Amino acid sequence: MRLAEKVALVTGGGSGFGAAICRRFADEGAMVVVVDRDAVAGERAAREIGAGAASPVFMAADVALAADARRMIQMAVDRFGRLDILVNNAGRAQTPLPFTSTSEDEFDRLFAVNAKAIFLAAQHAVPVMRRQGGGVILNTVSVAAIRPRPNLTAYNSSKGAALLMSKSLAIELAPDNIRVNAICPGPGDTPMLATFVGGDSAAHRAPFLSSIPLGRLTAPIDIANAMVFLASDEANFITGAVLEVDGGRCI
Repeated sequence: MRLAEKVALVTGGGSGFGAAICRRFADEGAMVVVVDRDAVAGERAAREIGAGAASPVFMAADVALAADARRMIQMAVDRFGRLDILVNNAGRAQTPLPFTSTSEDEFDRLFAVNAKAIFLAAQHAVPVMRRQGGGVILNTVSVAAIRPRPNLTAYNSSKGAALLMSKSLAIELAPDNIRVNAICPGPGDTPMLATFVGGDSAAHRAPFLSSIPLGRLTAPIDIANAMVFLASDEANFITGAVLEVDGGRCI
């Protein structure tokens, strides 16, 4: 198993990409800390990891709060004695609006969840990883950081910040043997999609599907499989990478 004896913390682990990442990590032998703001979804995800997993644990947290970021990292260390993999997967979607109609509060919340949360989690995880001699930080970004769509300026910009932060952390933390990589999903088959497209019907999804050369939405398992590879020792010479898992949308 590629992640045997590794301890992984996954934010936004209660549903969508995050729940799939938690399951795949556990399948590969990792001990998983599931973090989500939604306690019901997070606890369900932790239960569903399966009997073969090594004592999965759930913590409810708002990743945009420094106190919660500190608590979730400390929980991983208290429960399992270390932290090898931090997956900053939690994200916030935006209902499409002209930027002139986007409120300051919405702008701030998008940046808090999509960018600031990565900064906060890394600040608390890095000292732990340094003491251990290394670690891995993986950030779920978005193709919006590379190929932005109109009427999502605040969201696009928050993901652009997350992408550049991933690269900046990679170069700063390389001497500590801490690898940092970003995964950019295309439009995903997750509950967040309805927010972006204005509904959950086939008609709402059609414009997004038409922009994907491989002809389907990004499935949670697509992201989970990519995360397993980047978290594993097979990727031990990869840092600062931006992996587009998007069916060719960014071509």
